[in-house]
Amino acid sequence: MSETIISDPHRDSETLIHGPSPESSAATMILLHGRGGSALGMLELFKTLGTDNVAAIIPQAHDRTWYPYSFLVPLAENQPYFTSAIARVDSVITDLVSRGVPRQKIIILGFSQGACLATEYVARHPRRYGAVVALSGGFFGPSTDLANYHGSLDSTPVFMGAVDPDSHVPFERVQETALILNKLGADVEMRRYPGLPHSVNQDELNVCRNLVDQVISASFIKTP
Repeated sequence: MSETIISDPHRDSETLIHGPSPESSAATMILLHGRGGSALGMLELFKTLGTDNVAAIIPQAHDRTWYPYSFLVPLAENQPYFTSAIARVDSVITDLVSRGVPRQKIIILGFSQGACLATEYVARHPRRYGAVVALSGGFFGPSTDLANYHGSLDSTPVFMGAVDPDSHVPFERVQETALILNKLGADVEMRRYPGLPHSVNQDELNVCRNLVDQVISASFIKTP
């Protein structure tokens, strides 16, 4: 394994692109897969949404995992994968913005590991995004602390769906994450799904479709 891969494992992994170009689309969705998942799997999820005129950008994690251990362990134990994963998402968004795509038209959707990555990314890069969808995930680390995050999400719509019980993602962590995102200025909706498996359910897909429609139809003032 090369030194580049060791220090930045996700930098050169594949990115799957589907649909119209982001510059000409009504919205752009970034989809982040879970542990053992793939960009192709998230493409199938995207297709089930039945969205028209929406671009999909789906980065693939190195070796199908964004980080090697539980998201609840101390952050240092998941390095350099954590920093590389955050940088990978940032590079996708930075590229979109440089091409004239407004952040208000960017939707970030993650499942499981991808949901953890999505929430952590927007909390560390607070701006007004089109929407954030976090399905079965939350902030990293043994505990959460608002003092770790600064800035405003400026009323970004955030939907968090969580099954309960979930052996991978404690519901309490989802609640804590939702509370902090709300304090950072996001418009957060959280739904608990008792007794369902660790997967994406139909209600979550319906919520996502509605959010995409809202982003497409929303007017906005362009910000840098």
